[in-house]
Amino acid sequence: MQHSAKKADPVPQQDSVAEKRLEHELMTEEGIVDATKGRHAIHCLTVIGTIEGHSLAPDNQKTTKYEHVIPQLVDLEEDPGIEGLLVVLNTVGGDVEAGLALAELIAGVSKPSATLVLGGGHSIGIPLAVSARRSFIVPTATMTVHPVRHSGMVLGVPQTLRYFEQMQERIVGFVSGHSKISAKRFTALMHNTGELVMDMGTVLNGQQAVEEGLIDSLGGLGDALHYLYREIEAGR
Repeated sequence: MQHSAKKADPVPQQDSVAEKRLEHELMTEEGIVDATKGRHAIHCLTVIGTIEGHSLAPDNQKTTKYEHVIPQLVDLEEDPGIEGLLVVLNTVGGDVEAGLALAELIAGVSKPSATLVLGGGHSIGIPLAVSARRSFIVPTATMTVHPVRHSGMVLGVPQTLRYFEQMQERIVGFVSGHSKISAKRFTALMHNTGELVMDMGTVLNGQQAVEEGLIDSLGGLGDALHYLYREIEAGR
């Protein structure tokens, strides 16, 4: 008596394909790598283009939407399977309050964290660049330090000027509190009038950012991941 061979259950294979498709879509559409597949699970968060806050950026601009980033940070903090956070930045800046809020969230992550500046970490991207436990920058990257700007109409009253001063003080306080640069030196770089045409501020390359104490180390992707692996293993 012959017995027909039992067909393999296709469901597990279909689930695997669906998971891979979802991973691919998250990576290509949202720039999210939920957990890398090295010897430790690292969540990779990308901050690119303009940091979008309460107002929508133009459709032709690449944006990082802070309402997308916030749940990612909450999830990685709660997920016991994720061991560390890598933030990769190439941003022109953007919404000041949104950028500062994200920087505070990253600084509050209890797991080992590192930032890597590629291309640019300008304007409100600077608090994000210094928000992790260790910051890295490639030699060819640049960082533009300048005072708070406003692109819309404002009321010409003393209260408006005081609001801008308070916002600037919050940025200076955060940056000096999460890096080796002093508040006085960072403010001086902000108010430099001899470098930018028709504007105040300073442009720092990777080496200069490290020399100023704004960024911890020159390095690339391998350096940032090696730091995270070392911190994770030391914590165990």
